[in-house]
Amino acid sequence: MKKHFFPILMLMTVLVTSCNVPKEKVQDSRFVTVKDGKFFIGDKEYRYVGTNFWYGAILASEGQGGNRDRLAKELDLMQDIGINNIRVLVGGEGTGELDYQIKPTLQTAPGVYNDTILQGLDYLMTELERRDMKAVLYLNNAWEWSGGFGIYLEWAGAGKVPSPKDWTAFQAYHSKFTQNDSAKALAANHVKFIVSRINTITGQPYSESPALMAWELANEPRAFARDSVTKTCFAAWIQEQAQLIKGIDPNHLVTTGSEGKNGCEVDLELFKKIHSYPEIDYACIHVWPFNWAWLGKYVSTTKDAIETNGPESVISQVETACQNTQDYIDEAYALMQPLRKPMVLEEFGYPRDNYGLEAGSPTMGRDIYYKYVFSIIRDSGKIAGCNFWSWGGYAQVKHPNWQCWDDYTGDPAQEEQGLNSVFACDSTTMDIIREMTADITK
Repeated sequence: MKKHFFPILMLMTVLVTSCNVPKEKVQDSRFVTVKDGKFFIGDKEYRYVGTNFWYGAILASEGQGGNRDRLAKELDLMQDIGINNIRVLVGGEGTGELDYQIKPTLQTAPGVYNDTILQGLDYLMTELERRDMKAVLYLNNAWEWSGGFGIYLEWAGAGKVPSPKDWTAFQAYHSKFTQNDSAKALAANHVKFIVSRINTITGQPYSESPALMAWELANEPRAFARDSVTKTCFAAWIQEQAQLIKGIDPNHLVTTGSEGKNGCEVDLELFKKIHSYPEIDYACIHVWPFNWAWLGKYVSTTKDAIETNGPESVISQVETACQNTQDYIDEAYALMQPLRKPMVLEEFGYPRDNYGLEAGSPTMGRDIYYKYVFSIIRDSGKIAGCNFWSWGGYAQVKHPNWQCWDDYTGDPAQEEQGLNSVFACDSTTMDIIREMTADITK
């Protein structure tokens, strides 16, 4: 055996260097961490204004729906106005047979993946690394627009996914997800596959990517029932999935994707419980004034909203929407504060004036609402970051209801296109975002 000898001085230098620069310190400076209820990158507090860009991996692909030229323009514009964080779907299950489901899907059958979209995700993450931007990647969905809970149940033999138009049947079906071992196993396999992925462009594991802020269990996971058994199973699934992710990737944060109280069957104790697990690093909430009937009686379409509540309700009820938003944040923060975990407002949206859909159409109500929400983030100390819903950017809306292969806007296929999207030509809203990002992230 060949022996190696180091001069004494060299050995002492190595030992001193190792003591002065702990490995943990160097590693942590690459990732977002949590300390004393705040986000940090290294020793610097990390606060952010971001957006929802669910279709990012599809747009970054070279297949159907892909457009890398548009992707570059979108990321350039985001950076120009101060957006440094995007929330992206890493899912899409089934063959697109559900009503209003996105296309193309990522996982067409259990364990069968669309490699083009996977490579699109790799390309997107590489672009974010190059631009020093961050992403929150969510791995499942409680809603039918990407498949999610329903398709995993269908694959597990639970029968066809009901239409959300039959709300009672839809809830009853989806409430079985966290009690169906086969469906949960299929979803867990997806988590293992994605979280352990190696980027085909950089050769780097996702667990080592500085562009990744957090893994998110699902978009708006819900128990979908108020009995104690279902809620207990739901909470247990949250912890199991978080533990699974942490076991593969201990470097990055994990969160739930919850809407808050309204996503926890109006049970604040359940909201607190699912964010109290040590594997859950921060809390998140969503706020939806239109969907939650803060602008008048709940309706499902803009046509019904105009007929039922009047076109002016977007502006006339904005003060109510602002106050209810403040109350919702305050209530959630009071529960989270003892846990010393940051809280993020990762979805909030507001319709255009008169419930319009056209890019560049008036957004007086939205602008008032956005400015109010951003001021809470800037001044209250209760919200560590946000992702508004959602990014439409340079999309050209061709149809009120999305059709293959229209441009992707921020509104998924089940929503009217343009309703909640922020487009590049929405000049007043863009100005507010630019102004507030400068204040919040300074």
